[in-house]
Order: sequence, then C-alpha cells, then structure tokens
Amino acid sequence: MTPQEIQECLPYSAPFLFVDKLLEVNDKGAKGEYTFPEDSYFYKGHFPEYPITPGVILTECMAQIGVVSFGIYLYNLDHPGARIRMVDPQPIDVSIALADTYIDFKTPVFPGDKVSVQSTLVYYRFNKLKCEVIMHKADGKVACKGTISGVIFPYSKMKS
Repeated sequence: MTPQEIQECLPYSAPFLFVDKLLEVNDKGAKGEYTFPEDSYFYKGHFPEYPITPGVILTECMAQIGVVSFGIYLYNLDHPGARIRMVDPQPIDVSIALADTYIDFKTPVFPGDKVSVQSTLVYYRFNKLKCEVIMHKADGKVACKGTISGVIFPYSKMKS
C-alpha cells in the first residue's frame, strides 16, 4: 500500500484527524506530518490565556501517524486485500485499538505549530504492534517521545 492509500484507510475524520500527510511507510516504521490549526477546539480551554496542545492530543497524533498507519501497512502485508477502512459504509474486516502508551513530553506544541512524527518498529507479532515514536517541531526540537502499542483484531469482536 502507498502512504496515500493508507491515509485513506484511517478511521478518523475532522476534528479528530491529526495527519496531514504520510511521507513514508515501510516494514521498519512510518513518518508523517501535521500542523495544529490555530482554531482547534481544544485551545479554547487548554489554556485560554496561553494555549498549548494537550499531551493527549500529541499522543493521539503520534498514534495515528506512527502506529495506526504503520499497523494498516503491516496488516496488509500479511492479509492482502483486507478491508480496513472504517469511515466508509463498506464492511470491514479489522480494527486497530490502542493497547498502552508511555510518552515523555519535552517541549510545548503551540497553535499553528507543524510537527513531524517518526515511528520505529519494536515488534509486531500476534497482531500486536509496539513502536518507538518521536515527534519533532519544525525547528528540530523534540516535542515528545516514547512507546505506543496497538492491537489489530477482527471488527466483529469490537462490536461484541
């Protein structure tokens, strides 16, 4: 799958899609970028006088680019033609869920900041994916880094 095809499979939409562009996805990891719009809903309350991007949103951005996109790629290698897309009315075969995270936050990300996310495979076995993930700001500073794990499972189990 190409990065564009993978991006079209992502199970998110605005205002909770934190991927502008997937730059690269291969068997070792994924790389992409996102610019946090200055009018994003979460800045109104976090914090009104000094808005910064919440850590949970940074983690979600890293997960969408570095783990979910990468997981779609890896699953498709093992199961060519699997229906992964969740935003269509079409039936799907699998879903991806977060398993655990450990993230260190280093530098604030402000409204309008562009970030790049890079993930590196730690392991992928028994449909569990664990990655080291790092987010850089446009100036090269590390915004946050850590590990994120996800599980790929049949969609029918998700509905039970």
